[in-house]
Amino acid sequence: MVKRFLVIISIVLASTVMVSAQSADSSTQSTRTRVVAPKPSPTPKTVTKSTDTEAGPATQKRTQASGQVAPSSSVVAAFNNLLDGIRHADVKAATGAYQNTPRLVLFNYNGTVTRGWDQLKQNREASYPEMKDVKLDVKDLRVTMLGRDAALITCQWTQSMTFRGTPETDSGRMTIVFRKVGKDWKAIHLHTSPDHPDPSRIPQSEQTTTPPKSTP
Repeated sequence: MVKRFLVIISIVLASTVMVSAQSADSSTQSTRTRVVAPKPSPTPKTVTKSTDTEAGPATQKRTQASGQVAPSSSVVAAFNNLLDGIRHADVKAATGAYQNTPRLVLFNYNGTVTRGWDQLKQNREASYPEMKDVKLDVKDLRVTMLGRDAALITCQWTQSMTFRGTPETDSGRMTIVFRKVGKDWKAIHLHTSPDHPDPSRIPQSEQTTTPPKSTP
């Protein structure tokens, strides 16, 4: 009887020890919480959209650094092609600088108007073969971008040459409008006028007068 009682007590004690051990393990596991450091959220990139309509020096430098050609540089290149066509009395090069359209309008140095590309070509074919030793200089060149597909160029020019055997020299000012047609820049309007127009053709309201000197 006593032995049986001792066996029962031993079993009960062993069961109590096992339950206590499991409780301790469970408590230990529940307190081992894994701490994971949060990943830093990526910093959003700021996109700046340029609103400049005129390509200044800073814009041109940034464009050149990115490997692209500044719009104003392309316009000047198209303008220089026109000047080279005039210097070489090259009808194809000079007329090719303009857009081939009936809407083309040129206000000429002599006061006439050229309307349409076909008339421009006829005029150049008639005059260019008579031009020799052409020298054309341009200064005070200004380029203003009118958006991404249009540009305005103003300048002062001096041209000397021999026309039909007679030397002549002229100077004036020019306004020329370019438009992007496909991938190329083409001139769509030209207005040129003399620096020193004939005084007899200037209205009285437009003549400059020197104020009279005051007498003491």
